[in-house]
Amino acid sequence: MKRKVDLKDISDGRLYSSNDMVRADCYNCEGCSACCRGMGSSIVLDPLDIQRLCKGLSVSFDGLMERHIELHAEDGMIVPNLKMDGKEEACAFLDARGRCSIHPFRPGLCRLFPLGRYYEEDGFRYFLQIHECRKKDRGKTKVRKWLDTPDLKAYEQYITDWHGFLTGCQEAAGTLDEEQARILNLFVLKTFYQLGYKTEDFYQEFYTRLSQAREKLGI
Repeated sequence: MKRKVDLKDISDGRLYSSNDMVRADCYNCEGCSACCRGMGSSIVLDPLDIQRLCKGLSVSFDGLMERHIELHAEDGMIVPNLKMDGKEEACAFLDARGRCSIHPFRPGLCRLFPLGRYYEEDGFRYFLQIHECRKKDRGKTKVRKWLDTPDLKAYEQYITDWHGFLTGCQEAAGTLDEEQARILNLFVLKTFYQLGYKTEDFYQEFYTRLSQAREKLGI
């Protein structure tokens, strides 16, 4: 999700790499689930998030849509997000104790929080959001450890490439009429989300689809 704000207003003024130390450790949240409530449609899911959820819960994309996720339009493209439920607008994956029931395969933005991504021409760096987390006196931890993501180098390249492709689609959607934009959205949703990933090597299958999609769309 693009945020049109001054980085100085929302961060500590620093940009971090995955090997830097950052004051992001919430000490296992100690029962707090504030960041899992009232988030609206902001927890946007990328294709790897969906693949992890489908595998972890043994459901299809349509199965996730029945209760746990929903679709919304963002900058001209339709993307899935975690669904908030009830009066407290809590994440549909919170259990009765207010704890994450999918922690081992939680989405990338959940792993990232309270960090954010600052995109540059050749990739991105991380920044610390200073107003988002209610926890005080957070501890220092290495960004890499906080993200808790296998094969982080491959993951970061994937995030960069997916962001670039989606940005290209968003720009293209802005030049299309309503019906053409609808067709573009349906193609991207089906290709990268609905079809599912059949092999154990997500990245290999993703990049095959990405190459085919870029050729087909000219993006």
